[in-house]
Amino acid sequence: MPSIEVERCGGVGRITINRLHRLNAFDLETALDFRRAGLQLSRDTTVRAVVLRGLPGVFCSGADLKAIREGCDATHGLGAGFKAILEYLHSAISEIRRAPKPFIAAVDGIAAAGGFGIAMSCDLVIASSRASFEWAYGKTGLTGAESATFFLPRLVGLRGAMELAFVNPRLNAREALRRGLITEVYDGEAFDAYAMEKAARLAAGPTHAFAVAKELLNQAAGMDRLDAHLDRELQELVRAADGAECAEGLTAFFEKRQPTYA
Repeated sequence: MPSIEVERCGGVGRITINRLHRLNAFDLETALDFRRAGLQLSRDTTVRAVVLRGLPGVFCSGADLKAIREGCDATHGLGAGFKAILEYLHSAISEIRRAPKPFIAAVDGIAAAGGFGIAMSCDLVIASSRASFEWAYGKTGLTGAESATFFLPRLVGLRGAMELAFVNPRLNAREALRRGLITEVYDGEAFDAYAMEKAARLAAGPTHAFAVAKELLNQAAGMDRLDAHLDRELQELVRAADGAECAEGLTAFFEKRQPTYA
């Protein structure tokens, strides 16, 4: 079973993250496949809207910390492991923002760290009533990536972004909606069907007008700075990953205890 599944239903494309045994976290292969899927559907002119989802119960928990830690050695540190994965994820995020069609994140379950950032990069975010959202980077001494530090101030304001980054509350779907992080909460049981129905309505709309409107809104929101910001996010996270705080944070994470930062 592939870790990234790509499907088409009429004018709707769907990308599914399928690594439930790792909470849909990205190892290197999954990140590469995710980038390929994003490029494929964003550039396919027969696809007029895209749904991005995880398997039911989990959206995405970010980079696979276990895979990165196990791949670490004297030559390739933690930073190199994160860099290899994030380069693909950042490329996919950039493609999502430039795509001349709507991308919908369908969040059912936890969206944390990189999963949080990827959801925020989509044009619309639909959440099930059991969804939750968490910054989470600080738990392991990391600085934020996958567009999270770019989109948060734009979505919730600077003060709200600082709270999410420093205090790290886990927000339920209703609280995320109240803060402006997501578009809507769906309380019914057929969440996946609802997300596809929403995308189908968009796919039946004026695609060219949507594309131009997205481009104009991106311009107004300063999206021309996204790629430079993603580069800075990557540099700073790689630096943090090779530092003492991340070493302690990861050790504490796997030992299931609170980290002790000097």
